[in-house]
This record gives sequence, structure tokens and C-alpha cells, in this order.
Amino acid sequence: MDCLFCSIIKGEIPSTKIYEDDYVYAFADIAPQAPFHAVIVPKEHIKSAAEINSQNSHLIAKVYEAVAEIAKRENLENGFRVVNNCGEDGGQTVGHIHFHLLARRNLAWPPG
Repeated sequence: MDCLFCSIIKGEIPSTKIYEDDYVYAFADIAPQAPFHAVIVPKEHIKSAAEINSQNSHLIAKVYEAVAEIAKRENLENGFRVVNNCGEDGGQTVGHIHFHLLARRNLAWPPG
């Protein structure tokens, strides 16, 4: 399998690590959309949110546990946004489920 995020997780492609545990890896986005922009991925390859099932959903819970821990460590007490894009029409550009954690600016809704 040729997956960009799997290569980052394995250390084959350099990244700026923000958080890591046994299940999750988080790193700084290379094209940040906010002053704080982390990409959070489960270490196990799941293609997209459309492939979440009873066998792998525990990994998504681990992602959100990491979100909470990162928010604490980074003092994101003013709030943050977590975004997941699914599929081509949803804006997903890498075929490994990932979540963007954006903060340190006002994130108006709808985004634009």
C-alpha cells in the first residue's frame, strides 16, 4: 500500500510531531489554515469515515481522546474545530482517515 500518512506514521516521511500514543499520531499540517493546525490520524489504516465499522470505531474514539489531550497541552481554551473530509466530493485528498484540529483564530460558520 502506498499511503502518505502511513509513511509519515512510520517515520519514512518527516513530520513535526504534536502528539503520539499507541493508536494515534498527530502532526503539524504543512499548509496550515489556522495559527494552530494539527492533522490527527489513527495509526491503523482506515481509508475514510465511510469505512468506520464495529471493528475499527474504537480507533476514532482514540482520535477524539487525542483531540482533548492536544487541546489541553496547547491551551486551546478559547475553542477549536475538528474537521473530517470524506471522499472526493467531501474534499478528502489523502486516502487515510484524518482529522484537522484548527484553533487560535475565530472559525466562522459556515467556513469560507
